[in-house]
Amino acid sequence: MKGNAGTILGRMHNAWKWLGLAGAVGVAAGGAVVARDQRQRNSYDADDVRTRLHERLAAAEPADADDGHTRRR
Repeated sequence: MKGNAGTILGRMHNAWKWLGLAGAVGVAAGGAVVARDQRQRNSYDADDVRTRLHERLAAAEPADADDGHTRRR
């Protein structure tokens, strides 16, 4: 009986080891998919960046023109 119990525990330990490895691989793969998706959402070409900067500048100019002074924050 003693040898049989050791074999069962050894198999359980091996199963948990493989389950943990599979979980780690799954987490890494999920992170890679999320990172790729985030990069695709944040990828802008030069014209998009230029347009967004001009829009931000236009929105900021009226607030800066109120008192004629440049403030440092």
